Amino acid sequence: MSSLWAPWRVEYFQAEHRTGWDFLGEAAQTDDDPAHLVITRKKTAFLLMNKYPYTAGHLMAVPYRKVSKMEDLTDGEVLELWHLAIHAQRLLESAVKAQGFNVGWNLGRASGAGVDDHIHVHIVPRWVGDSNFIAVIGGTRVIPEGLQPLYARLVAIQAELL
Repeated sequence: MSSLWAPWRVEYFQAEHRTGWDFLGEAAQTDDDPAHLVITRKKTAFLLMNKYPYTAGHLMAVPYRKVSKMEDLTDGEVLELWHLAIHAQRLLESAVKAQGFNVGWNLGRASGAGVDDHIHVHIVPRWVGDSNFIAVIGGTRVIPEGLQPLYARLVAIQAELL
């Protein structure tokens, strides 16, 4: 039997998992950005790391205002969310050498939205060949880096870009 050694996953197992917790609303209002993995804040929206990522570097652009439908966003919020998505791509190209991206919205529970009452944009980095046997056969994704080390790197890169 083979073993998959993934010590960085300890962050996930030690995390507090609460049902009904409004983590996006909490992140929107906090002044402790590192604790909530908030990378940058703008006037109407902010960028943060996904605590349960699809892959390393999975980011989300989120409006401060809690809305569930795209048509409820103001023009300013829409523009700022897309600017944050572009900013996220630049950060991830530098931090994790992303070669491509999946960028999108999960709108409503039927779409797979884990949070369906606070709209947000997913920015997921991709690499050529990043789908492999472990996901297909084992039904498992391997996240090769812990959240805190990657957060520190993203914040440092952002400071260089600004």
